[in-house]
Amino acid sequence: MIIAIDGPAGSGKTTIARLLANKLGILYLDTGATYRVLTLRALEEGIELDNEYKLSRLAKNLNILFKNGQVFVGSRDVTEEIRDPAIDKSISMPVSFSRVRKEMVDIQRSIARGKDAVVEGRDITTVVFPNAEYKFYLDADIKERAKRRYKELAGKGKAVTIEEVENQMRSRDNADINRRFGPLKKSPDAILVDTTNLSPDLVLEVIISHIKND
Repeated sequence: MIIAIDGPAGSGKTTIARLLANKLGILYLDTGATYRVLTLRALEEGIELDNEYKLSRLAKNLNILFKNGQVFVGSRDVTEEIRDPAIDKSISMPVSFSRVRKEMVDIQRSIARGKDAVVEGRDITTVVFPNAEYKFYLDADIKERAKRRYKELAGKGKAVTIEEVENQMRSRDNADINRRFGPLKKSPDAILVDTTNLSPDLVLEVIISHIKND
């Protein structure tokens, strides 16, 4: 069983997907984290972020693992590193290339193969798992999304302003919506959940109610 959750940054999909997976006792797969790992490794390797060929080769050889809510490259825990604002600023270019996304989709499908999983990202219901048993699209007002992301970064001691976060978010939204391969969009059969004025517990309740009533 695959429960697929799409939505823009700050919509609450990561929090909700993790809570849902924990509640159901199944795998949680954050596909956005896989692209963050790729971007991190590209920056570390000095690979040009506009070089589709080198990025796709890097993607093909990534060994990404999800374990107990942590993200690993091989044996290295990169959970915190991939959430650095430097990754936010750099990720739009690598994720825009079709060859890169093809390699990453293969990785994502491989991780979830043969398992029950909650999978979240931006093209899960449309590209990665178009035949998922359950599909949800989470969204929220951009001011609220930026406030959530700012609180997350500030809580980790990152020196950013809420204006910077909102501007980066608008830029990322635009790149995600307009990319040629795997753009961010609501699948026609996905259930839309507006999280703007809902707590995580209430969003979780809404999603579980749909699953139980199916």
